[in-house]
Amino acid sequence: MEDSTELCAIRHRDGSVSLYVDEAYAIERGVDPSKLVRVEIPRELYVSGTVQQIREFVATYLESQENGAA
Repeated sequence: MEDSTELCAIRHRDGSVSLYVDEAYAIERGVDPSKLVRVEIPRELYVSGTVQQIREFVATYLESQENGAA
């Protein structure tokens, strides 16, 4: 079994995060695929965490990526 699960995410200007199970679903929802970021979610968090915990994990990850690029 895998140790993580991949989700697609987009961080909005207001800091909120939208999560998508895959790129096809995001596109279906009107998201520009070039703005999607794939994020590996630890299996334990994906299985037993709340949606809010996953959102916070993704937001922290995306923020760290933005700060690293600056």
